[in-house]
Amino acid sequence: MRRSDGIALVFLAALAVASPLRAERPVLAPVPTIDATPSSRLETAVFAGGCYWGVEGVFSHVKGVHLAVSGFAGGPRNRKVDYERVSEGDTGFAESVRVTYDPEQVSYGTLLRIFFSVIVDPTTLNYQGPDHGTQYRSALFPLNAEQEKAGKAYLIQLGQSGLWQGPIVTRVERFTGFQDAAADHQNFMTRNPRHPYILRWDAPKLTALKAMFPAFYSEKPSA
Repeated sequence: MRRSDGIALVFLAALAVASPLRAERPVLAPVPTIDATPSSRLETAVFAGGCYWGVEGVFSHVKGVHLAVSGFAGGPRNRKVDYERVSEGDTGFAESVRVTYDPEQVSYGTLLRIFFSVIVDPTTLNYQGPDHGTQYRSALFPLNAEQEKAGKAYLIQLGQSGLWQGPIVTRVERFTGFQDAAADHQNFMTRNPRHPYILRWDAPKLTALKAMFPAFYSEKPSA
């Protein structure tokens, strides 16, 4: 066990006695056995994992991430939606985050590991924390064959890890495009650190990132 993993396990033990009404329980997910080979200086990945405020907020503090944008993915191509429409739960879209990152600093596999360790519970179907509906499902939207291969392999790896009691329900879905959310939903955690939702559900995820992945934690969020 690496020293950083040992520190993370101590953190998880302390957090296990915390209130179950807070953020999803952090779990130190395994190092991916298969990673995506990058093809450009900057890469893009799209993740859905419940309310996009927390997903964006955590990824924006990962070293190597240049930009994290809240929006919507998974619905019909070329169909225009907004937060209110997606919140009705029948569009096929999920609240998602588009992450632009430098693969020389952080790989797609490491982003996957962070995602499943501190952001999302991969065993909850169509909900995360207090948010229920298909728009809050957890999903990976690969943008190329390398990401698809790595994502599918990692979901199998998570299922075989025994770290979660229930089956893995996160799915790899076809990417049909990404639509940015409105400006008032961008950088929400950074702009509203005392918001009750952020304090209860998302701030603990950022705390877990710092404790479990100190080598990848950036105190200053990306733009």
